[in-house]
Amino acid sequence: MKALLALPLLFTAIPDEMPLVVQTPGRVSAEGRFGWPGVYFESRFRGGDVTVAVDTGGEPVRLLVDGEVRATLAEPRETRFTVSGLGNGEHAVRLEKVTESQSGGPRFLGFWTRGVALPVKPRARHIEFIGDSHTVGYGNTSPTRDCDGARVRATTDTQLAFGPLAAKALGADYRVIAYSGYGVVRNYAGKAPGDNLPARYPRIVPGETAVLPAAADRAWRPRVIVINLGTNDFSTALKPGEAWGSADQLHADYRAKYMAFIRRLKREQPQAKFVLMAAENFAPDVEAVAAQAGAAMLRVPALELTGCNWHPSLKDHRTMAGLIEGAVQPLF
Repeated sequence: MKALLALPLLFTAIPDEMPLVVQTPGRVSAEGRFGWPGVYFESRFRGGDVTVAVDTGGEPVRLLVDGEVRATLAEPRETRFTVSGLGNGEHAVRLEKVTESQSGGPRFLGFWTRGVALPVKPRARHIEFIGDSHTVGYGNTSPTRDCDGARVRATTDTQLAFGPLAAKALGADYRVIAYSGYGVVRNYAGKAPGDNLPARYPRIVPGETAVLPAAADRAWRPRVIVINLGTNDFSTALKPGEAWGSADQLHADYRAKYMAFIRRLKREQPQAKFVLMAAENFAPDVEAVAAQAGAAMLRVPALELTGCNWHPSLKDHRTMAGLIEGAVQPLF
């Protein structure tokens, strides 16, 4: 089965330009809209130039040709950017989302060349990562823990988070469904009660209610799904008025709802195997869920947490990526 989703031509080309066939494993609407972190678009061509058209919505997206960064685009309007002066051989082009969008999101409009379009070579392996800010890569490039919202935005690079790092090492295409501050049943400090990551999981853009029709997403069949959820459920004390009368009730609800989420994912992706990640403070809960679900469990060791607001650093992400590679390799 073809691994990636082919996008239609979404932008009117100028004369003499050849539209490229574009592939993406990310969640993308028929109009090219996307919002989850880590989404990327790839194509191949032969020739000396390539043009990308994108409406970033003010979100930074990075353009690479043959693995080399050529531009980071963030203007909140439809923009064309051309890389020229390339050798006339074969080239790979990639546009990737850099940071997290909790509301809104960019719109991909297409790649073109004055050369020759080439078929894309999809990767045979597919892996999905589901999680919170740790999976997003929140503030992972920051040199300090002291960050306001602007610094978090400027120093978050999902492509350098543990999921994409592990997927690239494994030669796999990847999808990241992650939202900072959200948990399985409870979000950070009890905010947005009744909302959670499983509720937002089906959406095309995380801050909007529209979901991607199953028929439009049939090519995405991950062999492995890695989940890292629980930090926000348990990192802050319960407050009066929350749905759980005690910590024991919260832990019990977490286990039950986590298992229900995995059952749902198994119905949608029956071929997938699961790896559940956990920090020490909620590892017993995840261990119980993993045993019930027949999933592998990965305990996250103590991390230095020198990224923004005590989040994992680049070193931490490399550590977690290495652990994931070891856990996932036998499952492929």
